[in-house]
Amino acid sequence: MNTTNGCPFCSLPAGRLMFSRGQALAFKDAFPVSPGHTLLAPKRHVGSLFDLDHTERDDVFSALSIARDYLMSEFKPDGFNVGINDGIAAGQTVMHLHVHLIPRYAGDVGDPRGGIRWLFPDKAKYW
Repeated sequence: MNTTNGCPFCSLPAGRLMFSRGQALAFKDAFPVSPGHTLLAPKRHVGSLFDLDHTERDDVFSALSIARDYLMSEFKPDGFNVGINDGIAAGQTVMHLHVHLIPRYAGDVGDPRGGIRWLFPDKAKYW
């Protein structure tokens, strides 16, 4: 994999890599928000989901499914959040596209309804 401007995802330590699938990598999040928090990223340094070519996009989403199956068997979560922070305004801090696969567990928060809507607390509770 090419190292681009000190990008941490272009030079992953071997201990974080879970597997690769075509043009995609799956690896452990360095700052997991729940047990099993996994990242999926293209091998090529690209900042946005919208800059992936078709093969890269297919491989990233295929890796997402493989990672989900692994997490189901290893951690037995009750659900998942899948997210992409695309751009600085959206909270992206590593400018190498990555998809978060976050296992969720019953009781990990008091009321999980609304999911990512809690980014804007005044808009989260819509029920």
